[in-house]
Amino acid sequence: MSWLCGGLRWTAGRPVLAWYAYGHGPSGSGGRGRAERVSEPAYGSDIAFRVTGAERLCVGARRGGCPLHAVVPGRSSGGQCPECARLDRSRSVAADTMADDPRPYAVYLAWFGPGMVKVGITADERGSARLLEQGAVAFSWLGRGPLMAARRTEELLRAALGVPDRIPYKEKRAVRTSLPGRAERAREIEELHRRAGVLAGWPESLERAPFEVVDHAGVFGLEGLRPMTGAVTELTPGGVVAGRLLAAAGPDLHLGTADGGVVVLDTRLMSGWELAGDRSGAAGVSVPVRSAERGVQGGLF
Repeated sequence: MSWLCGGLRWTAGRPVLAWYAYGHGPSGSGGRGRAERVSEPAYGSDIAFRVTGAERLCVGARRGGCPLHAVVPGRSSGGQCPECARLDRSRSVAADTMADDPRPYAVYLAWFGPGMVKVGITADERGSARLLEQGAVAFSWLGRGPLMAARRTEELLRAALGVPDRIPYKEKRAVRTSLPGRAERAREIEELHRRAGVLAGWPESLERAPFEVVDHAGVFGLEGLRPMTGAVTELTPGGVVAGRLLAAAGPDLHLGTADGGVVVLDTRLMSGWELAGDRSGAAGVSVPVRSAERGVQGGLF
């Protein structure tokens, strides 16, 4: 039996790596099963692994196994074949195909850096998990209510205040090491929360939430984080990633390398690969890396 990586998850406010049994899942021989185990990396600990698989396999719709046993490109952040990606989108809240979902939803304002605030919704039962998954440095709830009321509130803020519902990960990563203090982070969200509160057109079925900021800088390990020198662009067969875990935010691991650099690994690139711990003494990153200053390199930098 082999183990495939399922990428990073946030469980009980902590980052964990999920692993799936390969060859004993519901998809049949060669399929992926449910998550069988997790490993919890600790800040300050060393992470070192080698890509032992020859190809990257589709993680499946809702990570339940791909019936096509499809191979996916190494640079795909989704880690899915087109069919499984389509199935996931059809079940997504963002696709507006779940209008009859009876669960309550929460609307939030999430802060990622100066001038980088987005509005979004999440199932109320998930708590702040969605905010951790996105790498939100700070956030505040706006209200709770039925799905369509939450969706209308999200659209109201986008139209009236120009608050986006998406911020690219590369922009989030670029500012993590130069964040203003906690009080300034809170002030920017508080001002938008206040402006949102006086808008006309809020759905009556949405119960408004008072301003109360939650800050994740400590949870992510961002205090004193050194600027990144590069970012992994893909994993490749036989490639090694090794470094000391400095921080984790959203799907990203910030790894300090032996040469003094800081490499960001988007763990979505790990999904579908067979990986094994590497204790060979290789202290670096021998997969393609995009340098923060020098473009793309293959191997160590």
